[in-house]
Amino acid sequence: MGQSLFETDFTELELAKRGKVRDIYDLGDRLLIVATDRISAFDVIMPDPVPEKGKILTAISLFWFEVMEPIVQNHLISSNIKDYPDICKPYADFLDGRSMLVKKAKPLPIECVVRGYISGSGWKSYQVSGSICGIELPKGLKESDKLPEIIFTPSTKEEQGAHDINIDYESAAKMVGPNLAARVKELSIAIYKKGVELADEKGIIIADTKFEFGLYDNEVILIDEVLTPDSSRFWPKGSYHPGGPQDSYDKQYIRDYLISINWNKTPPAPNLPGKVIQNTRSKYMEALKQLTE
Repeated sequence: MGQSLFETDFTELELAKRGKVRDIYDLGDRLLIVATDRISAFDVIMPDPVPEKGKILTAISLFWFEVMEPIVQNHLISSNIKDYPDICKPYADFLDGRSMLVKKAKPLPIECVVRGYISGSGWKSYQVSGSICGIELPKGLKESDKLPEIIFTPSTKEEQGAHDINIDYESAAKMVGPNLAARVKELSIAIYKKGVELADEKGIIIADTKFEFGLYDNEVILIDEVLTPDSSRFWPKGSYHPGGPQDSYDKQYIRDYLISINWNKTPPAPNLPGKVIQNTRSKYMEALKQLTE
């Protein structure tokens, strides 16, 4: 198992932001995004990293960025450290395989969530109101059921440590403007559909996912990560059985462990047992292999 990278400290570079997983450095006209091995659950960062997770996420995102190029442009300039500015060279060993040099887009203040199956916060909302983000759904759905049609259920993008809040489409349109809201909804559904189709051939169900978009030269582009086990629910097609939670290739495994110990979902997070870390890494690695081989 490779070395873990929990946090970067590149003193020669200007740290712009430390997210739940990614450390972002400002290189002037571009950004350097480094995917660490941090993992979060319920919007709280766990104290233990998952070795090589950042490399796995980067490889999956690079795969999807290329697949989705006919639908939408993305922020990637290069993931080859030889193309990076000289100021990055001292950190080459840390950057190799887990970083991207990207365009400096202006991120939109909403998360673009797309659901094809009912699970997670969507299932909780449905149990209470029969709807998700203001979208009425048929009565009698079971947990993990396939939805009659794909739905777009945006959320706010809260600061680290705070929970993102599900909002209805009208609220999203107020936040970004009606034209932009319509555009990202259309793009999100198109990307999800293409991803679902390809993953289905590889034996993976993508139950739901979230995308982030930014504006660059007045164009909407895809930023951050795409269809990874961090931003999506990946279920093995072979064991799919609606009516309860599913086996998964994503961090649901960690969420389930945290629920089993009755953690209150507020910092500080508890330490994760070695077995939970190891199994999570295996699940992420399996997702990468199934998708890309």
